Amino acid sequence: MPLRLPSLTGTRFVAAVLVFLFHATVLFPFASPGAQKSATTLFATAGWTGVTFFFVLSGFVLTWAVRPGDTAPQFWRRRFFKIYPNHLLTFLAALILLTGVTKATIHGWDSVLNVLLLQSWDPDLSVRTGFNVVAWSLSCEALFYFCFPFLIRLVDKVRPERLWFWTILSAASVISLPTFAKLLPAGQQFPYGFSDWELWFVFHFPPTQMLTFVFGIFMAKIVLTGRRLPVSFGGAVALTVVAYFVTPLFGPLYQFSAVMLVPIGLLVATTAAADAGSQPMFLGSRKMVWLGDISFAFYMWHVLVITYGHHLLGAGENWSTSTAIAVMVLLFAATLALSWATFRFVERPLMRRFATSRRRRELAAVTAGSTSVHSDRDA
Repeated sequence: MPLRLPSLTGTRFVAAVLVFLFHATVLFPFASPGAQKSATTLFATAGWTGVTFFFVLSGFVLTWAVRPGDTAPQFWRRRFFKIYPNHLLTFLAALILLTGVTKATIHGWDSVLNVLLLQSWDPDLSVRTGFNVVAWSLSCEALFYFCFPFLIRLVDKVRPERLWFWTILSAASVISLPTFAKLLPAGQQFPYGFSDWELWFVFHFPPTQMLTFVFGIFMAKIVLTGRRLPVSFGGAVALTVVAYFVTPLFGPLYQFSAVMLVPIGLLVATTAAADAGSQPMFLGSRKMVWLGDISFAFYMWHVLVITYGHHLLGAGENWSTSTAIAVMVLLFAATLALSWATFRFVERPLMRRFATSRRRRELAAVTAGSTSVHSDRDA
């Protein structure tokens, strides 16, 4: 199986755009009630869908890219330098903007939890979504990354013919979360039909979100072992689109991950299978791969750009439909430019320099040189 999955890389940007549109419609109300209602209806579940996709994708890609002989410290080092520099950069930007623009009061303990990526363990919503709102998901990812070297050993022991059973069981564990959430103590009730405790348990709590991650691991093993998928890529796309539009018909807690989980898992799996079969796809084009590469930085920056861009252009203002769309396009472009700069000058250089120890880089260079010499001799 090829290590690189270009089409799957391209899908990451599509998911990031969904999250952008969700936050843009929430933070940028249209002056026209009809336009605002249409935007809200269209993108009401886009944020949950995008984040669920990222969690499934994390489990899938990490399983796909397992390296023979890799150790847990080596794996943790790579993941740390993949996510933490972007987190720290955007945290500092959020801190400056909060204190300098909105004059917000900063609580020291909240800052510590956020810097250490522990904020999602706190049931207080203001702690989980403080500073850079989207960083709560990295708090979940941090737990995923810590556990992955141990989880993959357990999953590797599952016989191929039993993989579908465990995949279905992992999906059922995620889908059942809203039912178990009803057993929690009554908390602050939101007008959306759930409480702050239920939101935390179903969507923000790292141990329960790890079930989504595990589902991604099993989906990767399904493809890697050549298990038959029930649908093609086209069928998975159709199923995902249908599930997206019927999600609002289900109960509020089921709209977070439960309805979209299986369609997203099948979409990720069929896309990877197409990549493994070298099927040409638009999602695997050079432009889409480039967009996928900068999608993590895009995800980390977009809420800050939307929030403070709105503040700069007119705090609390509503615009006509055409003006609001133009502003959103402008801020989308600004986020894209900032994401490229972050990827180009922060994320990629730090990954190249620090994600692998100097000894391993030198060994890889020697091995590559030896392979080149043998190739020249064979020629």
